[in-house]
Amino acid sequence: MDGFWENVLRYPRYMVSLILGIFIFLWEQIKPLFKNPVTGIAIFGVLIGIFSFLYFTLEAMLGISST
Repeated sequence: MDGFWENVLRYPRYMVSLILGIFIFLWEQIKPLFKNPVTGIAIFGVLIGIFSFLYFTLEAMLGISST
């Protein structure tokens, strides 16, 4: 039974390393685009727009009211 719990406890570490690896890979692909200020501002605006869209969509779907 020790081997089972030892194996189960490895999964969170694997998940964290997988997600971190994905973010590092994506950052390395996007980083050269930030050398040009116009492109950097455009990417930043798109990211803010995506997060705003997700936030408002989830808020409406779940019926969460901030007032």
